[in-house]
Amino acid sequence: MTTAPLEHTDVIVLDYLAALWAQSDDLAPELRDELMSTVADYIAMRRTSPSSPIQDPAEIVRRLGPPEALVAAARRGHVPPHLRLPALIPPPPPAATGGGAAEYTAIGLMTAGAFVLPGAGPVAGMLMASASPHWTAPEKATGWFLTIGSGTAAVAAAFFFAVVGAGSPVALLFCYMLVVGGSLFAGMRMLDALRRR
Repeated sequence: MTTAPLEHTDVIVLDYLAALWAQSDDLAPELRDELMSTVADYIAMRRTSPSSPIQDPAEIVRRLGPPEALVAAARRGHVPPHLRLPALIPPPPPAATGGGAAEYTAIGLMTAGAFVLPGAGPVAGMLMASASPHWTAPEKATGWFLTIGSGTAAVAAAFFFAVVGAGSPVALLFCYMLVVGGSLFAGMRMLDALRRR
C-alpha cells in the first residue's frame, strides 16, 4: 500500500508545526499542548474562515510569526492574543430574507403602477428592484427583460397599427395590455421570488 505524497501546502504547515514543537521542548507539557493545539486551530480556522479565508499557508504562517516568538510569549505565561482572533471573526451576515418597504414598493410600481403609468411606473419599480439585495442578478435580468420587452412590443404593435391604418380603440387597448401585461408578469415573478426567500 502506498501513501499519497504530501501537498506543498501541507509541507509548509507541518514544517512550521515541527519547528514550533522543537522550540517549545522546555515548556510544561500542558502549556506546550495548549500552544500546539491553539496554533493548529488558528491555521485551520484561517483556511476555512467564512468571512475571509486565506488559502495560502505561507501567508498564515507569516501572520503567526516565528515559532520562537510564540514560544517566548508562552513562556511569559500567555498564548498571544492574535492566535485567538479567528474565534472572534463574525460569521457572514445571513442571506437577505423576505423584503422591506422598498421591495414591496418596487413590486407595486411594477404591477399597479403599470396600469396608472404604463412604462414609467414599471421602469421606476425595476430601478428600485435593481438596487435591492433581495433578488438575484438573474431574477433582476428577467424582470428587466419582461418590462422592457413588453414596452418594446407595444411600441412595435402601435407602429404596425399606424402603418396599416388601424388606429381603432381596440388597437390602442391591445398596445396598452401589452405594456401592462409584461410589467404585471415581471412584478408577479419578483413577488414570488421574494416570498420564497
